This record gives sequence, C-alpha cells and structure tokens, in this order.
Amino acid sequence: MQRPTKAQIRDLPLYDGIALENIIVITNKADAISAIAELKKHSCLGFDTESKPCFIKGEVSNGPHLIQIATQSKVFLFPTQFYEHFTDIAQILSDPMIKKVGFGLKEDRKILLRKFGITLVNTEELSSKVMRFAQVKQRVGARVAVAMFFNQRLSKSAQQSNWSIFPLHDHQKKYAANDAHCALLIELDIERRSHE
Repeated sequence: MQRPTKAQIRDLPLYDGIALENIIVITNKADAISAIAELKKHSCLGFDTESKPCFIKGEVSNGPHLIQIATQSKVFLFPTQFYEHFTDIAQILSDPMIKKVGFGLKEDRKILLRKFGITLVNTEELSSKVMRFAQVKQRVGARVAVAMFFNQRLSKSAQQSNWSIFPLHDHQKKYAANDAHCALLIELDIERRSHE
C-alpha cells in the first residue's frame, strides 16, 4: 500500500462519508440517555474531539468543544457546552471493554482529562496502526489514511472553524462526524484485511 503525495490526494474524489441525517447532535438529557445506551452496544467506536483553534500566541484552548463518537451507521456529536446533560459519556470513554479508535488521540486524552476529569481507556492510535499495516515510514493522519484505504479525499475545510459556537453549521457537523466515522471504517478495514 502506497502513501499518496499531497498532489495525488488533491486529485481524488471527495470522501462523502456519513449522511447528515445520520449525524445526531446531543444537547439534552433524554437524547444523551438514548445515545449512550446505543453506544454501549458496540465493542469498537470511532472517536475524535474538536477544539476552537487558537490564533493568538500564548493563547490556551479551553477545549474540547465537541466530542464525536461513531458507530458504523450513526455519529453522535456532543457539544461540550451541554456537558451537564451527558456526564455519563465518561462511562463509554473509560470503559475498558469498548475500544475507541482515532487519529491523534494523545491530545484528546490530555484535554478530556484536564477539562472533565475523564480518563480515556482502551484506545487505538490509528496513525501508528496504519503505518505498521501499510509499512510506511511517515506518520499517517486521517486524510492520508482515507486516501490510502478508500481512494478518496477527506475534506479538511472546516478544521479551523469555531467549534465553540452553537448551533454548528452543516459543514462542521459533516467534518466532525467524518473524522470519527472514517477512523472506525479504517479500523474495520484493517481488521478485515488482516484476516483475509
């Protein structure tokens, strides 16, 4: 499996990812209860967080502003300004029986612990897993991995947007959901290919 260049990735068709109607934004207790019950049924979930970017030197982000957790058919977005309604999310993130997969989890782990006292347990950092699987030497992020596995280009246009606003724009929802969802699909694809 080859690691594509930036130019090769630019020429690929856009990664469509999960449909907007399968992205659920959690803002109240009732929705949180049903989302967490749904997530508990899965042994492996895609995971990511988004924080409002810092543009001023020395500024420290007070993120995460969004927590994304993906199953194969749905992605749940948890804007952390409503955290009081979904404190039970810690049960998912700290559950040793549920594997959380994603890219750049070291930073996510740090900010979740700092802001909410949540310890992220049973995680798989996909950048190193993809590197081992594809036998490439350079670090692999989500965009490169999507190009390698699915021959598509993951849009990063919303990356620097303001994640602390509410409601989120549709393009932000898609971007955030796809980050967690593509991680899960890549994990499942590696597992499938490893057993062929």
